[in-house]
Amino acid sequence: MDISTLLQSILNGFSSAGIYILVALGLTLVLSIMNIVQLAHGEIYMIGAYGVYYITTSLGLNFFLALVISTLLMGGLGIVLERLCFRPLRGQFDRAAIASIGLILILQNVVLSIAGGDPRSYMSPFTGVLKILGVAISWDRLSIVLFGFGLVAALFLFIRMTKTGQAMLAISQDRDGAALQGINIDRISMAAMFLGCALAAIAGALVGAIFSVSPTMGGFALMKGIAVIILGGLGSIPGAVVGGLIIGLIDGIMPILTTTHIAGLIGFGAIIIILLFRPQGISGHE
Repeated sequence: MDISTLLQSILNGFSSAGIYILVALGLTLVLSIMNIVQLAHGEIYMIGAYGVYYITTSLGLNFFLALVISTLLMGGLGIVLERLCFRPLRGQFDRAAIASIGLILILQNVVLSIAGGDPRSYMSPFTGVLKILGVAISWDRLSIVLFGFGLVAALFLFIRMTKTGQAMLAISQDRDGAALQGINIDRISMAAMFLGCALAAIAGALVGAIFSVSPTMGGFALMKGIAVIILGGLGSIPGAVVGGLIIGLIDGIMPILTTTHIAGLIGFGAIIIILLFRPQGISGHE
């Protein structure tokens, strides 16, 4: 294994980590604010990618404008889902899970009826390679790293420096105490769903530009997102970042040392080992 292959694998790991973190942060926001796991989050990720596909191919708009439109539409869909489906079930973990499974079936079948089951693709705006010290790094992979970690930094600033972000933090720590302080739980829940779905849509659009778009692509994203939040600690935003980095780097580096399937087993094996010693996750609390 030469240094070029190793560095490319590390970049692949960071790009995977960027996607996993964006998906996991959306799940974490909804979990910490509404006390539910939104299992249809993968379908939001998938529809966000389809949104960019149709906006770029049918309307002829450029990728960045399509990304903004798709992100806002998915954020708006998140508000609708929060108001109609999840607000009445807030705090009811099992019933919300059943509602989420129903949404998975509904959203997948809606996409299948509109787009069919064949994979679709659209061009990434990031082409070519960047050469550093003789190592070629693809711009599309590098763009995911920059987008992903840039959005993570923006989310941390939003939570730490805005009233809405501080309200989210207060609700995640003590819902009843936050309500007694006059924080509008319903408004913050809508904001959390908007942000969570917007992040998922961005992740789906970035992945769709590199690979392809299909109605079942959300299942893999959901699986990785749940693995990340369990590893990092349920409801912990820093934990989601750390967990995403660990799983992403394992997924990026291990395939060059073994097969892709064994690399997946190693990733989940590492999660099991960590949880045996720290059941609450890396940044979780007892």
